[in-house]
Amino acid sequence: MNKEEKINLVLRRTVQMFNEETIVEKLNSGKKLIVKFGADPSRPDLHLGHTVPLRGLRILQELGHEIVFVIGDFTAMIGDPSGKSKTRPALTFKETRKSGETYFKQVTKILDKEKTSIRYNSEWLNKMKFDDVIKLTGKYTLARLLERDDFSNRFNNNIPIGMHELLYPLMQGYDSVAINADIEFGGTDQTFNLLVGRELQRDYNQEPQDVMIFPLLVGLDGKEKMSKSLDNYIGIDESPEAMFEKSMKIPDNVLFDYFKLTTDLNLKEVQEVIDNNIVEAHKMYAREIIKMYHGEEFILPAEERYKIIANGGVPEIDDVFELQKHEIENSISLIELLVISKFMPSKSEARRMIEQGGVSLNNEKVLDVNKLITLDDFKNQEMVIQKGKRKFIKILIK
Repeated sequence: MNKEEKINLVLRRTVQMFNEETIVEKLNSGKKLIVKFGADPSRPDLHLGHTVPLRGLRILQELGHEIVFVIGDFTAMIGDPSGKSKTRPALTFKETRKSGETYFKQVTKILDKEKTSIRYNSEWLNKMKFDDVIKLTGKYTLARLLERDDFSNRFNNNIPIGMHELLYPLMQGYDSVAINADIEFGGTDQTFNLLVGRELQRDYNQEPQDVMIFPLLVGLDGKEKMSKSLDNYIGIDESPEAMFEKSMKIPDNVLFDYFKLTTDLNLKEVQEVIDNNIVEAHKMYAREIIKMYHGEEFILPAEERYKIIANGGVPEIDDVFELQKHEIENSISLIELLVISKFMPSKSEARRMIEQGGVSLNNEKVLDVNKLITLDDFKNQEMVIQKGKRKFIKILIK
């Protein structure tokens, strides 16, 4: 792609810009721009939703601009109140630094590590004296801060708002002042904070940054934004097999958005495939993201595994747990086995899955939560337990 095509590719993914005219002017000026992207290290695991702005940043890197990745290690000790109905628990400084390092390691799967600057906002916020904070708070009014939906909703419903939370948008905005950003990327949930940065730059006699707002990718449930806490995500560190299986679960009505926001494929061709064969369109998406994050050679094994499972078969199982013979000489409850093998996180979750018919033993569904496992359940010293349609574990007797 030429320069104009690359710029248009970034612009097509945005839902709002402040201001489009000056953004395009800056991008065509030939000047090396400082492009800011902030990250909350309280959630260090990246999924496809995070890649929407990151892929735009990669294109700007290719055009010669400097990407400054601001890790909010200081602000994470407050906790971003965006979209929250109550005060978030604060992290320790040590926790924020550890998460920040993990986050940066993951984003360089997309960004060029050599062309990405990493900055921690504790570099400048931790050095501020109280009179600096007073000066900063004097730049904004309480009425304007209460324009934020999450603050106004909590205020109107008599839900407590900590004074420290009111400082969060100002501190995030000050990050733009500290690095003298030309452009900032962010999601729709960060619009208010990003615009605060523009106004603070004016107050500190800097040219205000332009802001590019990117949509939040809908998760696999088709309702909420993609989130690990909601278990509706596709992680960029997940196995090719998991990526393929999850891609087949994307709701049909949002599949085009996944193509548009997370790949560079020709959208006209994509739409034709979706219109003609929606199943093939899902496979097309699965192949593309596996190629992007793992490599083309991983596509075929992942697809073959999916076909086996979809046809009711049992694929080659990598998850293996060894059980000592003396541990089962009498018996062991299925629930206990599911937990000690770490196939399920807790006894309550194991019980729930069994009650819902989500557990099979050697290809036979188990509905008895009191089921006991004995040596008779093993064939040739091994047994296969299945959770749902696509997760398997092999239990071996040693």
